[in-house]
Amino acid sequence: MITADDFRHIALGDVQSTNLECLERAREGDPGNLWITAHRQLGGRARRGRSWVSEPGNLYASLLLIDPGSPAALASLPLAVAVAVHGAVSRALPPGARRPTIKWPNDVLVDGAKISGTLLESETLDDGRQAVVIGCGINVSHAPEQARYPTTTLRAAGSAIMPEELFSRLCQSMAGQLQQWDRGRGISAVRQAWLDNAQGVGERINVALPDRMISGQFREIDAAGCLVMVDDDRVVHTIAAGDIFFE
Repeated sequence: MITADDFRHIALGDVQSTNLECLERAREGDPGNLWITAHRQLGGRARRGRSWVSEPGNLYASLLLIDPGSPAALASLPLAVAVAVHGAVSRALPPGARRPTIKWPNDVLVDGAKISGTLLESETLDDGRQAVVIGCGINVSHAPEQARYPTTTLRAAGSAIMPEELFSRLCQSMAGQLQQWDRGRGISAVRQAWLDNAQGVGERINVALPDRMISGQFREIDAAGCLVMVDDDRVVHTIAAGDIFFE
């Protein structure tokens, strides 16, 4: 049974990146199950090497896990992370607020605007252990203006929650989803929870790949978390990485 009490927590001030802080501790021999939060990130990063604005007032948190599952199982871990962040955001919204949704692969949207993002990184350590870092950023009071997608904050959604309380809810939600995921053995239930809260399944979407844009119907996600879509020529595409835009 995994609970929030199974994790340690270090709160820092200004850092380059909470993910980097976790990786540095892993290289120094940290046993894992460690949360690191920061007041501000000076070098925050997003997926595909993009920078991420990290002003004070938001939640910046990274979780270090050591050997959380086999390499094959780790492909589905982002699904569990997305469901965990979605749960924390859901419980932070005021009564009557619209239910948040998950945008593939692991962003959480409120009223169609991005309110959080995650970045998972892994590294094989010198002693052979696998360090996996789950980085979570949730917009509490500040939203980046230069993002490629509309953004919002919990404040704009009517929530008065503070980052410290939000972190407590994230920690609890993440523990529950890691328990459900169970080193990849529980992916079926996690995948269903992801689909139950997803935006755009069955709808027409555009997917930006590194070299082109393709359009078609968002069919589902597979057990590895890949997006399955059918283009206008009825060709089925299984996409591991890309940016989707809803029509």
